[in-house]
Amino acid sequence: MRVRAGIVLMVAALTLTATAAEKEDVMRVIDFIRGDAVWPHINDGVMGGLSLGRMTPGDGYATFEGTVSFDNNGGFSSVRSQAVLHDLSAFDGLVVRVRGDGKRYGFRLKTDASFDGVSYQMSIGPPAGEWTDLRLPFDEFVPVYRGRTVDNHPALDPGRIMTFGLIISRQEGPFRIDIESVNAYPAPPERTTGS
Repeated sequence: MRVRAGIVLMVAALTLTATAAEKEDVMRVIDFIRGDAVWPHINDGVMGGLSLGRMTPGDGYATFEGTVSFDNNGGFSSVRSQAVLHDLSAFDGLVVRVRGDGKRYGFRLKTDASFDGVSYQMSIGPPAGEWTDLRLPFDEFVPVYRGRTVDNHPALDPGRIMTFGLIISRQEGPFRIDIESVNAYPAPPERTTGS
């Protein structure tokens, strides 16, 4: 009986160790579970539009919701984190835990603190009503400026990420997406060791 109990305890300990090691592989960048600040909104009112959207804190997550309106040449709503330099050069991309509404969003990164200018964007379309972890490789982010792809622009430099954000555009009507966390996942060992 003691041997069996010892084996069960050893298996449990190995499982806990493996789980802890797996968690060490990713770096928590943004965590609304621990109460990180919600992101300020930037809506199409800056261009005369009438769309409304904002991010509010929830119970262990943040909600970006509102209504996109095409009135007055509008058509977008966005939120963006405060500018803080994140050197994620040792990582290959992000894992974003979200719960969507069936609409498409842009997940955006900026490498400077300017209000306007080029962002790097990846389109996401999380399924409606269920939590999902989206893997966003840094090399798949595309440079965009005011909704258009920017040709001949340098690729995203993960060592200079200043802001994280979400945008919804060209989809009229109400929207809602919940976000729990943003984690950085590591580059393969052969890349980090230089071999």
